[in-house]
Amino acid sequence: MNFLISGCAGFIGYHVALNLCKKYKKSKIIGFDSINNYYSPILKKKRIKDLKKNKNFFFKKIDLNEKGNLNNLFNNNKIEIVLHFAAQAGVRDSLKIPNSYFKSNFKGFLNIIDLSEKYKVKKFIFASSSSVYGDQKIFPLTEKTKIIPKNIYSASKKINEEIAKDISNISKMKIIGLRFFTVYGNYGRPDMFIFKYLKSIFLKKSFPLYNKGHNFRDYTHIDDVVKIVDKLIFKGIKKNFEIFNICSGKPIDIYKLSILISKILKKKTNIVFKKRNKIEVLKTHGSNKKVLKLINYSMKKNIFFELPKIIDWYRKNKIYLLKD
Repeated sequence: MNFLISGCAGFIGYHVALNLCKKYKKSKIIGFDSINNYYSPILKKKRIKDLKKNKNFFFKKIDLNEKGNLNNLFNNNKIEIVLHFAAQAGVRDSLKIPNSYFKSNFKGFLNIIDLSEKYKVKKFIFASSSSVYGDQKIFPLTEKTKIIPKNIYSASKKINEEIAKDISNISKMKIIGLRFFTVYGNYGRPDMFIFKYLKSIFLKKSFPLYNKGHNFRDYTHIDDVVKIVDKLIFKGIKKNFEIFNICSGKPIDIYKLSILISKILKKKTNIVFKKRNKIEVLKTHGSNKKVLKLINYSMKKNIFFELPKIIDWYRKNKIYLLKD
């Protein structure tokens, strides 16, 4: 079986690709990524270098908007499963560089799902985001909760879901959208809170906390994410299109998380409390019952037990020294 993974140099894409390489040694794992400079290309290249240690992994540097090159990938390889994790990430930057989000998250998404349908891929699994829910008052959020995106990034993810649903009506391809809730773990994105906060401590820089840190995030460990994706690859779904929340269901207050990190390190940084950043949601808290029931799985990781391991990995690998 041949797998195609977009965004394989990214956090989630890397871990999913690594799992496939090790678990399905007789399969061909084809990954592509543009390796842009949204955050440290050095970290992305480290992930690719690690993946290339596997004989069944093949990498191509391709942008989602290079449809001709993408077509060649499909044409030269009998792709059966597509795992689409490439996208322009980040909520705050969506106001600064909106055109990048349009190119990657709209046009790029159209390119890869169109080619997947054209080449009769069996299953297309793509990354959506918990950000599509916007600010809500009733928790936990289920897949039936009305989505109200409040920024360009989350709006692009909503459009992806709508495109995928439309295509599912005219295609035999099974399509699954995954609404990821704050994924964390080793090799994580350095622009996310945990690693940004750690960097401020190690480099002795002040750290801004918006809304005095009283934002809740549903932290979900990458190991659980990988296992869920792995099970969904081969799990049959009745409908041609499904959406699943991928979350722990246990939100944590960001300010309390910052205190916990400082306790583990026995180091502090100067926190600068700031007003709420209105582009971001106050709370994410999802229900994972739908996906866990389907694949007969229970979440294994808890952030309070995993955080010391992640901090140790971050310190040993001196991630704080990587250039942005």
